[in-house]
Amino acid sequence: MRQEERTKGAVREEPQGVSTIVYAVRIYGRGGQGVVTAAELLSMAAFADGQYAQAFPSFGSERMGAPVTAFCRIAGQAIRTREAVTQPDVVIIQDATLLHHVELFAGLSAEGMVLINSIRSVEDLGIDDLLRSMPPGHVCVVPASDISLHHMQRPIANTPLLGAFAALTEIVDLASVQSAIRVKFTGELGRANAAAAQEGYEYVKTRQGQGRSGPRYARTN
Repeated sequence: MRQEERTKGAVREEPQGVSTIVYAVRIYGRGGQGVVTAAELLSMAAFADGQYAQAFPSFGSERMGAPVTAFCRIAGQAIRTREAVTQPDVVIIQDATLLHHVELFAGLSAEGMVLINSIRSVEDLGIDDLLRSMPPGHVCVVPASDISLHHMQRPIANTPLLGAFAALTEIVDLASVQSAIRVKFTGELGRANAAAAQEGYEYVKTRQGQGRSGPRYARTN
């Protein structure tokens, strides 16, 4: 019997013989920075690409400026676990001020990837130990707030970082990210956020090259 997973009213049949590998993402930021929205948009993009996905926040303080964590899983078949992501394949950091105050990299895969919103270099951010432990090109700093300011006059880093995620991992298509953004944000706001995602994507592609053979899944569900 085929199984189904429902996402926001849509129904997807689970094909036979698909991979059980799950790609796990952990997103950090502060209240008011769109961290939960980033996870939701990423799951919507993955679903548009024909994959299964789930997105949810951790439950802590909801006050403006308090640290916030959200999670997203993407897979080729229905995802059974509903627990917090403790062993991420990608860590996205929307606010670099959290780097030395929160344990951001716990459980990160040895082949994992890190995206950080900052105008500073990795060395200037004081995470040299992380850089030495990761494969070349797997730690990427993107001036996402500046990109957002250019397109939306607000330093909300989530959509540029989702474009950067699409470029770095190739797990989701940029077009699907932009489509999800336009569903979530209509009119001019949707257009501006989609343009910000495009610039985040191009920023990473320009600096990292396009030498990857495809998505990198790290763990099985």
